[in-house]
Amino acid sequence: MDIREMRMQLGDTQSEFAARYNIPFRTIQNWEAGLRKPPEYMMDLLEDRIREDLVNRKTFVLPKHDSRKLNLPSRGQYIGAVSWLRAVRDRLGNDVVFALDDALMCDGRFGGRSEEYIVWVYGNEAVTRFNGVAVLGNSVSPYCVCEKNGLRYTDFNRTISDALANESILDMQGITEAVSRYYFTNNESLHGLSVAPEHQERFERLAQEAIEYYDEGNGGFPAYQAAG
Repeated sequence: MDIREMRMQLGDTQSEFAARYNIPFRTIQNWEAGLRKPPEYMMDLLEDRIREDLVNRKTFVLPKHDSRKLNLPSRGQYIGAVSWLRAVRDRLGNDVVFALDDALMCDGRFGGRSEEYIVWVYGNEAVTRFNGVAVLGNSVSPYCVCEKNGLRYTDFNRTISDALANESILDMQGITEAVSRYYFTNNESLHGLSVAPEHQERFERLAQEAIEYYDEGNGGFPAYQAAG
C-alpha cells in the first residue's frame, strides 16, 4: 500500500491522518503527490499501526436489547463493581479486556452506577451474542492492558483516548470523575497522562472540566476519601 491507500482505508482526511500519526501535514501532502518518498522503515511502522487501528475502530452505535440474545449478570445483583465484572468476565471469557467505564471500575477509579447495561470491551465478536456488549475492537496492544483482581482492562491513558474517540455516544461522567480523582491524588497535577495527537485538543478541555469538578468539591473531595 502507498500512503494514500493507507489513509483511505482509515477514512481520514490528510490533516486527520497527519494528526493521528504525528506527521507534518505538508509531509503527507508531499508523499501523496510523489514529491518525496517516505523511508521504508516509516512505511513498515505505518502499516503496522494502521492494521491495529483498522481493528480498533471507534464504536458508532450502542447495542440495543435483543430478545434472541443471552443476558449478562445484572449489576444490581452484586455488591461492588469488581464482583459484578468478574461475573461478566466468566460469561464472556478470560481473554476479554474491559474498556471505558468498565476499565475505570476495574482499576477503582470510578464506582459505576447502580444499574449498568452497557459493557465496553475489546474482544472477539462472539461476545456480542450477549445483550449490552459494545466491542471497541477485536484486539488491543498488550502494552495498553493492565490486570488486577483477575480482570484485564485498558490502562488509564488508553481509556481516556477511547473515551474521547467515542464521546458522541458515551456518558462522560465516569471519565471526568476519574481524571478529577487522578488530579486530586497526584498533588493537583495531571502529569503522566497523555493521549493520541488527534485527541489532544479535546483532552485539554476534559482536563479543565475535571479540575473544575475537583474545585467544586471545595478542594477536599470528601467523597473520594470515603470511597478509598
